Amino acid sequence: MNQSKPMPEAPRYDRPEISLIEESLDPYGVAVYVGGREGMSNLPLLRAHGITTVINCAVNLDIDIVDTPDPSVGEGHLTYGHGAYRYYKLGLVDGHGNAETMMLAGYYQVIGALSQILPDRASYPLRQRGNVLINCRGGRSRSVALVGLLLHKQMPHRYPTLDAALNHVRTRRELRPDEWFEAPKPMLVAAAQTASDWIDRITHVDPEHKDGTPAR
Repeated sequence: MNQSKPMPEAPRYDRPEISLIEESLDPYGVAVYVGGREGMSNLPLLRAHGITTVINCAVNLDIDIVDTPDPSVGEGHLTYGHGAYRYYKLGLVDGHGNAETMMLAGYYQVIGALSQILPDRASYPLRQRGNVLINCRGGRSRSVALVGLLLHKQMPHRYPTLDAALNHVRTRRELRPDEWFEAPKPMLVAAAQTASDWIDRITHVDPEHKDGTPAR
């Protein structure tokens, strides 16, 4: 019986808690950072870099960001209320197991977060629009794949291919060449490429797909 050999694990290196990937993302003019769990939880560091929005790509990572609990929280209930920053969660698996559309959803979630304008009401206190951190547990696979897709589609004049964008993110994130084979994981790179193809189809809508669904 043939058994496939397990994929070797890449070495682990120390790197910054967050890494500046793009100084000014078109057309939003905000800086994009990539990091891991240490970065998303370091509030003084995030504030020092003007980061007001955090998008968590990891389904297996949660964080307590509520710094203003709602007074209506009842006994036995988890705390809810206003957080320390705008927080969005995509929730990818770092490997096989993601729905085919999840990377595409992640791309539009980032665009939605950057485009969103909050109402001028007390129940929406975090109205400041600043820089964005896209994170996963280690900041080397899920977040790298999503940011590579983001840069390629938003700034094709600088990142004409997904590979060019991914290599830029890897370099800025200080990922070493001997870990690139799993940073990002190959199935996440493939998911980003599929999402890129779908975005092209949505952007260049076929007459039979005026509702914006991908042309097959």
